Amino acid sequence: MHLILFFVFAGFCLAGAVNLLLQSHPINSALSLIVVMTSLAVLYLLLGAEFLAIAQIIVYSGAIMVLFTLVVMLLNAGREERTLGSRVARIVGFPAVVAMLAVLATVILRAQGLGVAALNQGITSTQDLSRVLFHELLLPFEVTSVLILIAILGAVALARAEGATPGDIERTAK
Repeated sequence: MHLILFFVFAGFCLAGAVNLLLQSHPINSALSLIVVMTSLAVLYLLLGAEFLAIAQIIVYSGAIMVLFTLVVMLLNAGREERTLGSRVARIVGFPAVVAMLAVLATVILRAQGLGVAALNQGITSTQDLSRVLFHELLLPFEVTSVLILIAILGAVALARAEGATPGDIERTAK
């Protein structure tokens, strides 16, 4: 049953990632990313990482994607001009992707003991995990949140048209 669920949600994850790349509207891309993040949470749950699965849903599918969607709506992104891509990307990119997939396929097919998982150490409790996250890694945790805030503020500052007032942005957001 776990194997069937794994393949179903791995398929959702891959389909959401491909849909993310193929969508022309940014809101639809953000919704596809929510599908990817939620599918990853289910995969974590299947691996027995319940805390990581819940954190994935709360932090990524919830908070970060709401911020992305808010920024995309605030930017009022209209239709983008579709291009066929650069010639260099087609000449170099496609063979590089094929070579990378060939290397990955070779490594996976020749791997010994693939699919074998064992718990060598005891299971870490949520209390131990929170102690590490909020005591030992508090500075990187807080720096990451400040960097995300700065990125959002930068996107809003870049989105403002020249000579626009804050009232103009509030009227376009509504």
